[in-house]
Amino acid sequence: MKKHVVIVGAGFAGINVAKQLRSTNYNITIVDKSNHHLFQPLLYQVATAALSPGDIAIPIRALFTKQKNINVMMGEVTRIDKEKRVLGFADGEELSFDYLIMAPGAQYNYFGNESWKKHAPGLKSLKNALSIRERILTSLEKAEKIIDADKRKPYLTYVVIGAGPTGVEMAGSIAEIAKRNMMRDYRNFSPDETRIYLVEAMDKVLGAFPEPLPDSAREDLEKMGVQVLLNSPVKDITESGVQLEDQFIETPNVIWGAGVSAAPVLSELNEEQDRIGRVIVNSDLSISSDPNIFVLGDAAHFKDDEGNPLPGLAPVAIQQGKYIGKLIKDDARGKERTDFKYVDKGTMATIGRAKAVADIRGLKLTGFLAWIMWGFIHIFFLIGFRNRFRVFAEWMWHYITFKRGVRLIAKNGDEE
Repeated sequence: MKKHVVIVGAGFAGINVAKQLRSTNYNITIVDKSNHHLFQPLLYQVATAALSPGDIAIPIRALFTKQKNINVMMGEVTRIDKEKRVLGFADGEELSFDYLIMAPGAQYNYFGNESWKKHAPGLKSLKNALSIRERILTSLEKAEKIIDADKRKPYLTYVVIGAGPTGVEMAGSIAEIAKRNMMRDYRNFSPDETRIYLVEAMDKVLGAFPEPLPDSAREDLEKMGVQVLLNSPVKDITESGVQLEDQFIETPNVIWGAGVSAAPVLSELNEEQDRIGRVIVNSDLSISSDPNIFVLGDAAHFKDDEGNPLPGLAPVAIQQGKYIGKLIKDDARGKERTDFKYVDKGTMATIGRAKAVADIRGLKLTGFLAWIMWGFIHIFFLIGFRNRFRVFAEWMWHYITFKRGVRLIAKNGDEE
């Protein structure tokens, strides 16, 4: 009887496990709460009207049309019974497994202030991105109707909380919208009225990047009109705005990017977890109580050779997915397991048009060259030729014309 491999999560890790197991004698089931694989690094471009949802998402089933040993199940896992080797779902369904790969991703961490979530959405899903886009565009429409400059000021104010890659990219993208891209289409206010704040509790932006890249990123942001507020922990967020230690910023446009926590379902494994909920795994990414249950990507706490946990980045998840796929194949051949080794090929972040920073194995790049490299790498990792072509075409159109094409307001409801 064929063994059953169940993969929870169709992100970079889960997809790469499944691809490695093509043409094998395993039955594979991919489980995800949505029906699509999402290229999360470009979500902010959907939120800022540069790309459409279909440019960065593809149906999971479409990825595996020719891989006959794969089934796809849309559902939410709420229970894990390790002894009986069964998963339980929110709708009461159950699914048995021989191998279990947990790669459910992460969610934004509001550090115990869950009431902030309603006023400051994060950016982890298409629903989040469309909701943020709606807020930005709706605020511009409201500002257009208000004659009094003081009264329209909050609607032309944007606050991004957290100066990691997502926050930096989001703030830079909003600055391009506010200062250049869309302003020619509005008649009753000027670009000079817009204010963009990037709020960070630590003492620099892009804290995980080596010097001098954080300083370079900050300088670029400030040249674009972003006010970077460092050493500024958030005290409260309400429907009226953001309270910092020394000032209150009135605005309905607040975006959260200040931290993440692992998916709550991981607690069902009854394993040791770190302070943000990631499961502490063995050298082969398995859990301590079961050699055939693995945790990958944002959900895993795995230390590198220097004792530091690997970051929640796409390259980490991709390499872990490929490694586990190969490990499971080697298990069938009776081969001894080897340790997972992450190869750090570098990190990068885009700031705006022709502006980016990159650290490629010690080679530090800024400006146009880093931006070109960032673009080509993201195009390369997009799944599907159609997606790559469409994104490339949109970027070229945006670069030449300074216009953003996806500026539709479709009521999306409250974010999750």
